[in-house]
Amino acid sequence: MTDTSRITPIIAREIGRALDLRDYFRVLRKGWWVIASVTLLGVGAAAAFSALQTPSYSATAKVFVSTQSAGTVSDLVQGNAFSVQRVRTYSDLVLTPLVLLPVIRQLDLDITPELLATQIVASAPLDTSIIAITVNDTDPGRAAAIANSASDNLAAVVEDVESPALDEAISPVKLTRAQEAMVPVLPASPRIPLNLALGAAAGLILGLATAVLRETLETRIRNESDLKQVTDVAVLGGIGFDPNAKESPLTVHADPRSRRAESFRTLRTNLSFLEVARSDRSFVITSSIQSEGKSTTSANLAIALADAGSRVLLVDADLRRPTVADYMGLEGVVGLTDVLIGRAELSDVMQPWGMAGLYVLPAGHVPPNPSELLGSARMSQLITELNGIFDVVIFDSPPLLPVTDAAILAKKVGGTIMVVAAGRTHKNQLRGALAALANVGAPVSGVVLTMLPTKGSSAVSYGYELGYGTYGYEPDTATAKRVKLKK
Repeated sequence: MTDTSRITPIIAREIGRALDLRDYFRVLRKGWWVIASVTLLGVGAAAAFSALQTPSYSATAKVFVSTQSAGTVSDLVQGNAFSVQRVRTYSDLVLTPLVLLPVIRQLDLDITPELLATQIVASAPLDTSIIAITVNDTDPGRAAAIANSASDNLAAVVEDVESPALDEAISPVKLTRAQEAMVPVLPASPRIPLNLALGAAAGLILGLATAVLRETLETRIRNESDLKQVTDVAVLGGIGFDPNAKESPLTVHADPRSRRAESFRTLRTNLSFLEVARSDRSFVITSSIQSEGKSTTSANLAIALADAGSRVLLVDADLRRPTVADYMGLEGVVGLTDVLIGRAELSDVMQPWGMAGLYVLPAGHVPPNPSELLGSARMSQLITELNGIFDVVIFDSPPLLPVTDAAILAKKVGGTIMVVAAGRTHKNQLRGALAALANVGAPVSGVVLTMLPTKGSSAVSYGYELGYGTYGYEPDTATAKRVKLKK
C-alpha cells in the first residue's frame, strides 16, 4: 500500500511551488509594460551608441617565420623549434619604433609610433610559426596599407637583427608574408546587430528586475496574496469594482442578476458558516480608511441576507459621516443617536425596507461625542436587545485609523468584518487597523476585498473569469439607477 503520510507533504510542496510560479506570472502580467519599455530603452540606447561611434575597419597580414638550414632532419627539427621560440619575440617587435618608423615614412602618416602602436595588434597562435598583424583604422585602405607595410618592415628588421656579425653571412631566420592584408569592405566596429542584441538582453534583464523590485516594494494590497502577507484572517469574498457604485450602490436590488450582485450573495453564504458557535449574529463592518466600500458592502450584504429569508437589521453606527439612510433612500433625521440618549424608542426609529425582512436603523443626528455614545452602557443594552429581535444585525461603522468608534463598537458586538479596497489600502494601514482591534480585544471574523478589477489575475481568484462565463448572469448595467424606497 502507498504511504499517504509521505505523499501528502509532497503534494503540499508541489502546490506551494505552483502557487509561487503563479505569483511570478502575475508579476510578469502586471509589469509587462515596464519590462517592454525598459527593453525598448535598452535597444534604443544600443542603437544610439552604435550611431555615435565612428566606423573602424580591420585588416590583417600574416607573416611566416622559418629558419634556413642544411636540410637534414635534425636541422629541420632544431630550426622549427627555434622559429616557434622566436615568434613571440618577433610579435612584440612589431610595436617598436624599429618597425613603425619606416611604416610612417613609407605611408606619410602624420602620427607618432606610440599612437600607431595602439592601432596594431600582433598575435602568434600557440605552437605555430605564424605572426598575425591586425590594424584598426577609420580608413579601410589605410588599414590594409599599414598592415602590409608593417609585415614587410618586420621582415627587414628581423633579418637585420638576426644576421651574424660578418657581413657576408646569411641570416638564419627568414620572414615571409603568408597573407596580404586586403582592403576591408565592412567595418569591424560598431557591430550593430551584436550591440542591439546586447542592448535588448540588458534591457530585458533590467526590466525584469524593475518589475520584481516594483512588486516587492509595492505597499498596496491588490489581491489575496498581498493580504496574506499582513494577516491570516479568512477572506470571506471579493467584490468587483463598479464605477457606478456611487450613483447606484444597491447592486443586489438594482441589478440582481449581475456578477457584482452574485459576489454579495457569495459573501452572504460564507458569512452563514462563520463563527457558527456564537449565539448572536451581529457584525461590525469597518475598514482601515474611508472610501473602501464598507457602507456599500453593509447595505448590499443586508439586502442579500434579507432576500434569503433572514430577519436583518442594518444599523448606521457611523455617527460622524452617516450614509446608510441616503443609500437606502430613507429619512435619517432620527435614529441610533436618539435611541442612545433616550429621546426616541427603538420601535419608532427602525424603518422597514423592501418586501423582505430588512429593517434599517439610521444614525440620526450627528452627536459631538460619538465614541462616548458607542461605548456607553446603553449601547451594550441596545446590542443585546437587537440580538434578541433579529437573526442578523449589521453595524456600519467608521474606519478604524481616523477614529476609535469602530474599535469600541467591535469590542461590544463580538464580530468584525474588515473591508479592504484592492489597490487603495496599504499594508501598513491594514496592520494599524488590525492592531487597533487587537488592542481592545475585538476579534476579526473575516476580510472582504472590494474594488477588485473585473479582469486580470486579481479577479480570477474570485470567480469573474473562472470558466462559467456569463452563465446565468446579465451584464452589469452602467445605466442602473439608484432605487429609493420610502417607508
